[in-house]
Amino acid sequence: MGMPVDRKREDKTTSLEEAIKTYINEGESIAFSGMGGGQCVAHTYELIRLGYKNLCLYGDSPCECSDMLIGAGVVNRIEVAWCAYAVAGLAYNYRRAVEKGIPQSIKVKEYSNYTMGLRFLAGALNIPYLPTKSLLGSDLPGYNEDIKITEDPYTNTKVALVPAAVPDTGIIHAYRADRRGNCQNVGFTSNAENIGRASRKTIITCEELVSTDEIRKAANLTFLPEYCVDAVVEVPFASHPWNFPYSYAYDMPFHSEQMAAFRSREGFEDWLKEWCFEAESWEGYLAKVGWDRLYKLQQIERRFCKPTNL
Repeated sequence: MGMPVDRKREDKTTSLEEAIKTYINEGESIAFSGMGGGQCVAHTYELIRLGYKNLCLYGDSPCECSDMLIGAGVVNRIEVAWCAYAVAGLAYNYRRAVEKGIPQSIKVKEYSNYTMGLRFLAGALNIPYLPTKSLLGSDLPGYNEDIKITEDPYTNTKVALVPAAVPDTGIIHAYRADRRGNCQNVGFTSNAENIGRASRKTIITCEELVSTDEIRKAANLTFLPEYCVDAVVEVPFASHPWNFPYSYAYDMPFHSEQMAAFRSREGFEDWLKEWCFEAESWEGYLAKVGWDRLYKLQQIERRFCKPTNL
């Protein structure tokens, strides 16, 4: 598991299970793309099914991939800015782990969203840190020893330094990609491009696998090129119940039901049993959600959000 493979391969396609088994080792660090929708949900369920433990998660505002992985005992260390489900609800698993050590205690290092972005940028640039003044007025440096307050040698004023984030594996979900790993979005990418470049190994999943000729027709949309990518997996509806811009709308009723279950430890465990283990795969999960429901979400999004640059 976790062995690097030649990035010059013309066909990097594989299954989600095999990509995770090949590029993620227990005890390593991981990072996921996604913010304001586009969360890596299929990937979260797969990691739980495969029984990973002792992973460290880097993230800006991860949702399922932080809270659910903590609740399942997959992640025991996090370096994040924020952990919850936005309008859907709180991160009950995260809270139980921090406050009660359920299912285990976790180590937490907090940053802001902006400075987590700086950390991924530093990793992408292959430099050890980046400076910022945004943390000087906050309490974060007092709780996080990795944030260093020093003097700017040019202005002799105070500046905060944040260390580069270099995940062992980055997992990026894109609108579309080709078999070589060139991936494109027509909407917000957040830190996806920098996570992909900063990571030692990078897995790309996409809503749709297309030809390289199709990628070349709109080459300016390519936010991560093939030479940064180790594996490519086509995973439709991989962000459900979240939206994925220009692909499908947010399934708020489903997410509300999920959050109600997560309020208790027993509810979370029952949810994993039904939606993760008994479903057996992401395809099983989608079939359980219902294809009519998923296609309706797709129709809603495409009715009101049409990309004009493809």
